Amino acid sequence: MADILNQHRMVVTLRIKLLNMSKKGIFYIVFFVALVSIFYLVIRKYIVPHNSLSTIQSFVFRNQDGKEVTNKDVEGKVYVAEFFFTTCKGICPRMNTNMKQVYEHFKNEKDFLILSHTSDPDNDTPQQLKKYADSMGVNTNQWVFLTGRKDSLYTMARVSYLIDDPSNNLKDIKDDFLHSQHWALVNKKGEVVGIYDGLLESEIKDMTREAETLLKED
Repeated sequence: MADILNQHRMVVTLRIKLLNMSKKGIFYIVFFVALVSIFYLVIRKYIVPHNSLSTIQSFVFRNQDGKEVTNKDVEGKVYVAEFFFTTCKGICPRMNTNMKQVYEHFKNEKDFLILSHTSDPDNDTPQQLKKYADSMGVNTNQWVFLTGRKDSLYTMARVSYLIDDPSNNLKDIKDDFLHSQHWALVNKKGEVVGIYDGLLESEIKDMTREAETLLKED
């Protein structure tokens, strides 16, 4: 009888030890998973949050009110850059109808901007851009229309914003013309993090989601 009781005690003791080991094992697994998750979030946010395609160069343009706008004015902002011209009868009306939807989505975000550069500065004066902006019915503090020297505008499009191939630059700027439906998304650090087709609904949705993520970053 004593042997049976001893064996029973040994079995109970063993079960208790196994139970304690299981609890410790579960604790260590949960702790390890939490640690890995925190490490991943830190790496994603502070080390490699986004791939940078290019860094925006310094620029000086004029807006629809004739006021000077520089790269300093967009520091710390998330913005979309596009190129169009007011007399365009092709892709520009469709493109800016889509951009208007982006504007409506973000119009209450103080750190979000749209920069629409003209690719036809000879005709798109500040006065012409102002007329176009009024026809769009938008707040030009948030959706800014820009003009300037043609060579400076085209260099921004091709070198900074990457919406066209730099090899398309012609020796005579008078013979050059830029006509692109692509938009560049720029983060708060002044880095281009994505190029999107302004005529494709799927890409516009992707850009909108990415912009929302960028706005949440410090």
